[in-house]
Order: sequence, then structure tokens, then C-alpha cells
Amino acid sequence: MLIPIPSSDFDPTETAVPWQVLVARGHTVKFATPDGQPGRADDRMLTGRGLGVLAPMMKADANGRDAYAQMAQSPAFLHPGRHAAQGPEGFDGLLLPGGHAPGMKPYLESRELQALVAATFAQGKPVGAICHGVVLAARASDAHGKSVLHGRRTTALTRQMELMAWALTALWLGRYYRTYPVTVQDEVSAALARPDDFVTGPVSTRRDTPSSLDAGFTVRDGNYLSARWPGDAHRFANEFAAMLGQG
Repeated sequence: MLIPIPSSDFDPTETAVPWQVLVARGHTVKFATPDGQPGRADDRMLTGRGLGVLAPMMKADANGRDAYAQMAQSPAFLHPGRHAAQGPEGFDGLLLPGGHAPGMKPYLESRELQALVAATFAQGKPVGAICHGVVLAARASDAHGKSVLHGRRTTALTRQMELMAWALTALWLGRYYRTYPVTVQDEVSAALARPDDFVTGPVSTRRDTPSSLDAGFTVRDGNYLSARWPGDAHRFANEFAAMLGQG
């Protein structure tokens, strides 16, 4: 399993919970960063710094923080490969975590990673994407110049979720929750064959846990699995691990 991440600002829960679940099921997980140095998660999502009274609701919960603490000490995380050195022949599944802070932009805009995603889809290997990770997938083009998600059903961070988080914090955090002027849902939807292929799922602020996977939401289309936000991470991770087992 390969999990490419940026140098900074990736979401800790969306990265660490899948790592934790996959390793627990016996999968080998490796990481890749732009320079081969360990990445750094979005500190605000770990500590709640600057979120004020909203911190308990918006930062990573205890499950996500504990998973991140374990992952951050793992040899695979401490010794990642480089993005440029990765090819689909080197792994059996690809997982694309998200995050919304500015450090995510080089990851989402990386031509190297977009090419890697496209090659992985072309080989029919399992791909999982959560939150802004779906933007990276949507920006990857197939041999015909269309997004690899064209003709597939997917979810991602919904417009409602993104704009609500921004509205609640914009007064003091500015555009922290708005990675781009266009929302994730709008950009991803524009890459799909039909608007209805973007599935928002139920409205909920409840996060899933290892013992309450039903609280999460995912969309599967063949060997592609997507989810919306950290609150879907446990269900997303377990369903992706099941996909690998079926392969």
C-alpha cells in the first residue's frame, strides 16, 4: 500500500486511521513525500490551536490523534520515499488522504502525483480517496484526456461541509477552510460525467469510530472508494482494507 502525502498540512485522521487499520490487517504500508523527508500533519487539526470553543468539534478526535501518534513513530512514516520515484508497479493499492490548509496545494497540484493516480487507475488497482484527496483524483487525466473519475460515482468533502466550516471560522482564520475559491464538490462534480455522480450522503456532524462504522459514509465504484471527511475515516479504512482483501 502506498500513501502519498505533502510535506505539510495533511489531515492527521484521514492519513493515520487508514494506516492503523491496514497495518492491523497485515498490509505493508509505505509513504511518499515530495523530498523523501517525513511529512507534518496540520498542527491545528491535532491541537485545536486557533479554533477556540469550536476545537472539540473541529480538531481530530481522540481516535485520530492516537492513530497519528502511532503512525508518526513508525519506520515507514519516518523514512518515506519520494513522489517522483513511485510507480504503480511498486504497490497493490493507492490511498489519497486529504487536508485543507495551504500546505496541501503542492500535493493537489502535483503533476507527478496526478500521473501516478492515472496510471494506478489504468492498471485497475484499488484507489481510495477521502476529502481533498478526491480533488487529486479528479485532476488526474486518462489516455483520452478526461478525468479518471469521469463515468464513476464518488463523494468528497461536500459544499455544505466546506462552507459551514469556513463560515464558522472565517472571522479569525480567514480562508483556512477554503483551499481554493471553488469548493471541492464543485470542482469534482465538473470532472464527472453527470452531476448526479457526486453523492453527498446524509447530513451529519457525528464522527465514526472503530465500534460505530455506520456513522461514516463512503461511495464505492468498482476498485475506487471515496469518503467525505475525517468523520468517515474508520469506515473508509475498513472498507478499503476489505477491497484489498478481495483483490
